[in-house]
Amino acid sequence: MTVYYIIIGVSMLVSWWVSSRLKSKFEYYSNVHLRNGLSGKEVAEKMLRDNGINDVQVISVPGQLTDHYNPADKTVNLSEGVYMQRNAAAAAVAAHECGHAVQHAVGYSMLNLRSKLVPIVNISSNLMQFVLIAGIAIMAASRSIENPNGNTTVLAIGVAMFAVTTLFAFVTLPVEYDASNRAMKWLKDTGTVTQEEFVGVQDSLKWAARTYVVAALGSLAQLLYWGSLLLGGRRD
Repeated sequence: MTVYYIIIGVSMLVSWWVSSRLKSKFEYYSNVHLRNGLSGKEVAEKMLRDNGINDVQVISVPGQLTDHYNPADKTVNLSEGVYMQRNAAAAAVAAHECGHAVQHAVGYSMLNLRSKLVPIVNISSNLMQFVLIAGIAIMAASRSIENPNGNTTVLAIGVAMFAVTTLFAFVTLPVEYDASNRAMKWLKDTGTVTQEEFVGVQDSLKWAARTYVVAALGSLAQLLYWGSLLLGGRRD
């Protein structure tokens, strides 16, 4: 298990560093105030209108960096620091979340795939750790002269669950990058932000995207570890 703890430790360290950089970037660009005076809420509403979307509501939610688009009730949920603020960071987040609303409206395939995976991922993420630990225990306890590898069935189920969550993490990458690209294109093409403000938008969204990359790579590393245990247990 030492290798597993090393993977977890490295993943957590990199994730912490990227998250810290993201927070510092948002704090910095929160001081770059928009010349047009639009708040995050107003930027979101303008982007939705410009894309012909009239059935999505922009609302405020508590917390920091809790912004998200909910396709179930068609709401763009902006954190308190984004909803009312009038700076480059708020514009970046608001436009990004509206990018997801645009994806939903046009039927973006990767968003549809991610939505279909959500119920399976919810079940897998809640149970897989217990199944993996049980699988290791059963494999070790069932080893014998006749069956030196032990019973790997439960471990295989756990690895399959982990594979689903890893797939979800990688499917999320194009969804997030596409939403950011839609946001930046709209902000630039419509002149909603100046060139100086656009630099802040671009840098903020770049670091936000990297959090998803780190999560996906961390999940892949853990999957490979559990997969190696499974294949090792099955080796003759």
